[in-house]
Amino acid sequence: MGRSRSSANRWKYINPSYYLKRPKRLALLFIVFVFGTFFFWDRQTLVRDHQEEISKLNEEVIRLQDLLEELKNDQSVSGEKMNFSRSGGDVGKMDYTEDPVDAQRREKVKDAMRHAWSSYEKYAWGHDELQPQTKNGVDSFGGLGATLIDSLDTLYIMGLDEQFQRAREWVANSLDFNKNYDASVFETTIRVVGGLLSAYDLSGDELFLEKAHDIADRLLPAWNTPTGIPYNIINLSHGNPHNHGWTGGHSILADSASEQLEFIALSQRTGDPKYQQKAENVILEISRIFPDDGLLPIHINPEGEVVVYSTITFGAMGDSFYEYLLKVWIQGNRTAAVDSYRKMWETSMKGLLSLVRRTSPSSFAYISEKVGDSFIDKMDELACFAPGMLALGSSGYGPDESQKFLSLAEELAWTCYNFYQSTPTKLAGENYVFNNGQDMTVGTSWNILRPETVESLFYLWRLTGNKTYQEWGWNIFQAFEKNSRIESGYVGLKDVNTGVQDNMMQSFFLAETLKYLYLLYSPPSVIPLDKWVFNTEAHPIKIVSRNDRAMSSGAGNSVEQQKSYKRPLTRREGRFSNK
Repeated sequence: MGRSRSSANRWKYINPSYYLKRPKRLALLFIVFVFGTFFFWDRQTLVRDHQEEISKLNEEVIRLQDLLEELKNDQSVSGEKMNFSRSGGDVGKMDYTEDPVDAQRREKVKDAMRHAWSSYEKYAWGHDELQPQTKNGVDSFGGLGATLIDSLDTLYIMGLDEQFQRAREWVANSLDFNKNYDASVFETTIRVVGGLLSAYDLSGDELFLEKAHDIADRLLPAWNTPTGIPYNIINLSHGNPHNHGWTGGHSILADSASEQLEFIALSQRTGDPKYQQKAENVILEISRIFPDDGLLPIHINPEGEVVVYSTITFGAMGDSFYEYLLKVWIQGNRTAAVDSYRKMWETSMKGLLSLVRRTSPSSFAYISEKVGDSFIDKMDELACFAPGMLALGSSGYGPDESQKFLSLAEELAWTCYNFYQSTPTKLAGENYVFNNGQDMTVGTSWNILRPETVESLFYLWRLTGNKTYQEWGWNIFQAFEKNSRIESGYVGLKDVNTGVQDNMMQSFFLAETLKYLYLLYSPPSVIPLDKWVFNTEAHPIKIVSRNDRAMSSGAGNSVEQQKSYKRPLTRREGRFSNK
């Protein structure tokens, strides 16, 4: 009896009626239940947060391990001290000692490339360009994987080996040029042919040369005109060339006369002279009517009388024609075979001097435009490649002329830097206008991540050793990071005054802007300027001495050049060798 009564007493505590008759105990039970629930829930949250933190720490450990491995690999590139002789196109000599700040900044730029590339991989793989805001890819160039091909050499130079290999596999398995698409001959040449040739020159992988060969063959019918000056558009599948309607049927100067670097290199590496012949015949035709001031209008006629009355500019549609006159001379290793290019370039630089004007009150130098005899006080940011070009070409003059053009390059670089510094976002507009007493005013106010100013800062730093250009470049990079970096990539600005963003990560941001910024903080032995020449999309191409007669005899002895062309060293054999 005693046991059963004790048992009954115990069971009463789980009977609801017991607590309904005793409200204080019911309240106490409720409080215990609430506290117990909160305790359990808090423990679960802590465990979950702890697991997330552990996961993040693991990812950081992996990243740091990768970074450590990359820094070990970079020892072979930078070393503690390097002697860099500025032979050929460089000015003077400089002992280079690695600056820890440069190393840190280089790593920051590399992180920006990782972010841009991983965003492209995640949201736009295989497409031409990424739209970061909407997280999708678009085919701005017919679906040729423009960002991927444009990025190959940047990935290689930065030592991002896994990313490079994934891109290489896409080129091998998915890149198809047989598309019913009207492609820009110029853009396809500088981005795709140039990107593939650069990847070949850096890696030695024949795949890239084979693909460059394929796409170049599809472009060649554009040169089948009465003058040899190419049409600017061609269908990649059917081979039907034509020009833009808005040009009145004319060809564009920069688009028609800026394929020499790529096509000469392709002939040298394949032994097939037809590419070099097509490209050099354009310059031969232009040389016959070359004006005394070396300045050509932006529209030229592929079917008859070459010169067409139109704007003269070192900005859009004119720029790379002048750039390639100099760079073909450098590409040929400044031999007699390419002297004609240098002479044409020097003539054009006399014309450039006639376009240089200065603002008031600050006396910023700028390159004006011209229509007929009338000057237009406007300068594109695109024309900010000119300071780098002038610096690069200055060493081919005698001492006095060399200093004159180098000083002008430094003046123009200061103007271009102030294109950035003069806006609230510290990013440059697309172009600027100049009025008396107002120095500079933003004209077209968008910024699409263009590289021209940092390109010139890179050349000026390499050629003078002046670290001021590194500081200017760092300020520009920080402005990109502040205004253009978002969770899913980098975007341009619709207006540099308000900071309103657009929805496009241009392929040249990875090909040019980030590459030049990376090289701005790299040792001069990384892509030395006496061994490599950059095309207008910042793709480095190996310099090969020219011993042919160049333009005077068409393609010259391309087969002999190909025999003397040395296969690039692979990464394992030694990256960016100066040998």
